[in-house]
Amino acid sequence: MKTIYFDCAMGAAGDMLTAALLELHPDPEGVLRRLNGLGLPGVEVSAVPSVKCGITGTHVSVKVHGEEEESMDVSHDHDHGHDHGHDHDHDHGHDHDHDHGHGHGHEHDHDHDHGHDHGHEHDHDHDHGHDHDHDHDHDHGHDHDHGHEHDHDHDHAHEHSHSHGHHHAGMHEVEHIISHLPVSEKVRGDALGVYRLIAEAESHAHGRPVEEIHFHEVGTLDAVADVAAVCLLLEELAPEQVVCSPIHVGSGQVRCAHGILPVPAPATAHILREVPTYGGSVRGELCTPTGAALLKYFVNSFGPSPVMRVEKIGYGMGSKEFEAMNGVRALLGETEEAGDSVLELRCNLDDMTPEAVGFAQEQLLKAGVLEVYTTPVGMKKNRPGILLTCLCRPEDKEKALSTLFAHTSTLGVRESLCSRYTLRRSQYTVETELGPVRVKESSGWGVSRCKPEYDDLARLAEQHGLSLQEVLRRVEESRSK
Repeated sequence: MKTIYFDCAMGAAGDMLTAALLELHPDPEGVLRRLNGLGLPGVEVSAVPSVKCGITGTHVSVKVHGEEEESMDVSHDHDHGHDHGHDHDHDHGHDHDHDHGHGHGHEHDHDHDHGHDHGHEHDHDHDHGHDHDHDHDHDHGHDHDHGHEHDHDHDHAHEHSHSHGHHHAGMHEVEHIISHLPVSEKVRGDALGVYRLIAEAESHAHGRPVEEIHFHEVGTLDAVADVAAVCLLLEELAPEQVVCSPIHVGSGQVRCAHGILPVPAPATAHILREVPTYGGSVRGELCTPTGAALLKYFVNSFGPSPVMRVEKIGYGMGSKEFEAMNGVRALLGETEEAGDSVLELRCNLDDMTPEAVGFAQEQLLKAGVLEVYTTPVGMKKNRPGILLTCLCRPEDKEKALSTLFAHTSTLGVRESLCSRYTLRRSQYTVETELGPVRVKESSGWGVSRCKPEYDDLARLAEQHGLSLQEVLRRVEESRSK
């Protein structure tokens, strides 16, 4: 099975993931030409060699009209122990119905007419969706907190432009940009899916609807380039599965106008729910919201490196200097098809109403069981009864048992350990003339299939007064374009 394994022991940022995948690609120069031909206004993507701890990798830079949006130097509460070539991901999602100084930590301390004087290079991954893995104090989850203190006040009475001419794009504008990229429908759908994870995290962090989250123009364009690059590279490398190590998020604190917050920043933490992460001795923010969203969207499983025959290794480097290598390592190779184990829990019921059994099934699913179903059986004294069966992961057994005993009348539960072999599952979004539709893909064991999400088909059918078959036909037409 063709597998890509991401080693994120030193965190993850969008540009670092791009660079690592670029080293795996047989034609990196061709990929760069295509990225520079996406039609993003003023965007220039380049790749240069970078050496960290004696290891040579690639550093990817995205410039918009000749500038990289970066964090200016700040006064730190602790010694970061590195130079400030800033590799950072700013959370530039912010609300526009309040003064810019509120929640941004963004008083600009430089005169600029839109041209920042950036005397140092950096990895940038703004949480405009774009990551610059840096260890600056800034709040990705707070309205556009650069984590750097500039000294001019941005009054958002001029909501969509700063004195230096930056435009603020909302999620609608981002969707418009992505939907018009000259890439495949799958890449567009993947890019939109990643960006929605970021926008939802920003929405949660700000306590505002997604529609009210806005991004700076520069950050939007370089973020779209980063996200599109990873989506394009993964489509062309075409792994059958993507596996990732637990993610090193860094340690320390993030400063915002509201106060000091811990690493990971709120948006990153929200995206990485249910993903294995850890801190460590490195002081700084190592995983950015864009890096987190890309991994959350594409990775099939998190854990140690699988047994694999490695064919190529790619190193995507950041710009900060630590005692450890600041970069993401990607391994491309072949792994064997493998299964896993599940527990089958069963109990016989003959004294519960159908409504009560249905309620018990709902509670079991909420408790995290993989599947629950009933089978009619004959029981003692010639009573018709129900065999209730649920499948769960071994680590979820205690919770499943507690739920079974709490919501059924059973006095005992039987357990069997089963081997399970599954197809790999993923999801992407197809943009149709009727609206977005999620498509589920499954592959492995020599087969591949896909199926549109029923809930989306039903929603569009009701909205437009069409049959399910007609909506499905239009989805298939959009997928084939």
